Amino acid sequence: MVLKGREKQIVDERIKKIGTLREAGVNPYAHRFDLNDERVHSVDVKEKFAKLKDEAKSGKSAVVAGRVMTKRSFGKLSFFNLQDLRGTIQIVVQKGEVPEAVVDMFKKTDAGDIVGVKGEVVKTRTGEVSIMAQEIFILTKSILPLPDKHAGLKDEEEKLRKRYLDIIMNEEVKDIFVKKQRFWNATRSFLIDRNFLEVETPVLETSAGGAAATPFATHHNALDMDVFLRISMGELWQKKLLVAGYEKTFEIGRQFRNEGMDAEHLQDYSQMEFYWGYANFEDGMKLVEEMYKEIAMATLGHLKFESGGHKIDLGKKWKRYDFEKLIKEKTGVAIYDADKDEIMKKLNELKMDYDDSVGKWRLVDLLWKFCRKDISGPGFLVGQPVELTPLAKRSQKDPRKVEQFQVILGGSEMGNGYSELNDPIDQEGRFKEQRTLGEEGDSEAMEHDESFVEALKYGMPPACGFGFSERLFSVMIGRPIRECVVFPLMRPEGKKVKKK
Repeated sequence: MVLKGREKQIVDERIKKIGTLREAGVNPYAHRFDLNDERVHSVDVKEKFAKLKDEAKSGKSAVVAGRVMTKRSFGKLSFFNLQDLRGTIQIVVQKGEVPEAVVDMFKKTDAGDIVGVKGEVVKTRTGEVSIMAQEIFILTKSILPLPDKHAGLKDEEEKLRKRYLDIIMNEEVKDIFVKKQRFWNATRSFLIDRNFLEVETPVLETSAGGAAATPFATHHNALDMDVFLRISMGELWQKKLLVAGYEKTFEIGRQFRNEGMDAEHLQDYSQMEFYWGYANFEDGMKLVEEMYKEIAMATLGHLKFESGGHKIDLGKKWKRYDFEKLIKEKTGVAIYDADKDEIMKKLNELKMDYDDSVGKWRLVDLLWKFCRKDISGPGFLVGQPVELTPLAKRSQKDPRKVEQFQVILGGSEMGNGYSELNDPIDQEGRFKEQRTLGEEGDSEAMEHDESFVEALKYGMPPACGFGFSERLFSVMIGRPIRECVVFPLMRPEGKKVKKK
């Protein structure tokens, strides 16, 4: 990076201070911080001494460590705000009340430095619990200045590129990833408590199966073969485990789809999928409603949130929306009677972009995407056409449809499950239909996985499978999904997009 003007002057001054510290025998990049006394967080000090009277000394000492955020002096009084993982606390340096070495060390600190402090807990005349420093230790000397305290990082791309700075400057951003941990912990605990076995399945696959999506392809040098990054959370592998005799399995991990990016979609993201032997999609809906409520309570502390202008209350009665009826009601199209031309005509009327090379049912799916945007939920979409879900069981009531359920929240799908197809002959036939679609240009058509069909021929029990991605978390906290990834993939600075 090229430094100019005031920023270059600040950096030069800080590098000079590093030299001064070294000359004084102080390591500006400490190996650890240990004073025998137990280090505490700022919030613990504030809570413990909240009832201390104004302008009073507690007679008790505390040890804290963190980053200097602001620094100021007024005559004999100097202050800096120290930020740690759980908050901030004011550090006071009063000339004449503290050792001269402390005053000197204060002068050598800058905003951005990571320091350790030991001192007496006091309360100022303004009622702020603070620490009167008796010792200050510079643990890490910062060279580059932090962004302006009030302005922060303005450019959205820069916030994501330098996420560590955004987290330093913005407590709300820091809190996102604390909540995200609670979200996945709650998911894992919910399933383990119900006797699901957590498993790990391959990330590299010879056949991109388990979903309708475009995979990332690469080459495996050691085995000299082309492979794909998985597009599902081990769906076909987990169902092979049902064949093996496990009755309940789940996996939480990363999966990859070489498709578009927007406020709801990324190419690599975290996903959970479970497979439940001897259950069907009706059982799945009951379990998923219970699971979503438990996750929301653990993540947010309540069941209500907003997303994209939708007010969502998971505590309300969950509705069911019929795929065929909803499209007919909102667009006038009878999906089983209409041909491809009729559907394209309606998409043109709705001003929706589409690829006319794909088959009829991909276009029908676009009609559904138009219809869903006004549905707040909570509820389940049911009655999907068999052509859109090649791995689901056919409906016993209508063989044109499958036993599938999709969670609908905030105008979008927030989870997908179905009664798993365990008829190997039917499954092989559907794979062949998908192969034909792929040959006709459908990049999302599913591949024919012969090893999975072979496993089914040994016998898989009836089962329900279900999965959701971290998009559910982004909806719960009302943020675009890219902001909910701690380090999202970014194009290198200055690199231009290649024109095709």
